[in-house]
Amino acid sequence: MQRRAYAPAAALAAALLAAVLAACGGSSGGHGGGNDAKPGRAGATAPVGEPGKYRSLPEPCGYVNRDTLRRMLPTGDDDAGDPELQKLYKGQAAITYDTDRRVGCRWKLETPEGTRHLSVDFERVVSYQPGVSDEERAQELYGRLATAAKIPNASASASASASASAPQPSPSASSGTHAQGGASPAPSGSPTPSGSPSADPKLAPRTLDDLGDEAYIDDKLVTTGSGVHRDIAIVFRSANVLVTIAYDQYSADRAHIPSSEDLQGKAHSLARELDAGHFGN
Repeated sequence: MQRRAYAPAAALAAALLAAVLAACGGSSGGHGGGNDAKPGRAGATAPVGEPGKYRSLPEPCGYVNRDTLRRMLPTGDDDAGDPELQKLYKGQAAITYDTDRRVGCRWKLETPEGTRHLSVDFERVVSYQPGVSDEERAQELYGRLATAAKIPNASASASASASASAPQPSPSASSGTHAQGGASPAPSGSPTPSGSPSADPKLAPRTLDDLGDEAYIDDKLVTTGSGVHRDIAIVFRSANVLVTIAYDQYSADRAHIPSSEDLQGKAHSLARELDAGHFGN
């Protein structure tokens, strides 16, 4: 009798358990589908931001004209048959983890009178924020850089985008970044800023209206115990690409201050050259 009574109870319990599991499985599946929906993916409510104009980047060391390099890194010698000068102008590619997103090149000229450095960086910005296009994300990052560099009269849109809350750039987008164009940290040795970069207000840090969609130039003069150097930075945005040019001259003779007009003029000419090249496709 006990066994006959047990069998229906076991069957009833099994049926009840099966019904509960089925109900739980349906509920879990619906809840899990909501958690798996990612911004920008199918099922998400926010629209996907538009892709940027540029889908690739140039080979940076070959993108700068050789004559431009000769003007910016003057040696005073004919480099036609000098392997050392050929190596100098060839440049050294920056190490990046994703050349579809960021590339750069560096050049360095050392002379008894001092040293000149030149670097060019390209960053192709890709937005992973729902409803934010690649170009809008690039505009936001440019705004942060202009604000960090304290450029006078920066555009209202740049200031607004700089203060907007947004995820930080990916590691690949922040190496050096200057690297991306903000004011460089002071070198070691407790250097002391030497005041305004130039008595001419036309050469003060400012926005530029002849490069890309928005641009600025920064100018820092720093005096150290061993000499003086002037650092020029130009940052401009063209659609979803940010370009940063860093150009500096160090003089071992503290009485010989590198010229703002000379360095800014050469850096500005290079920026216009890069802008006219239209980057990648």
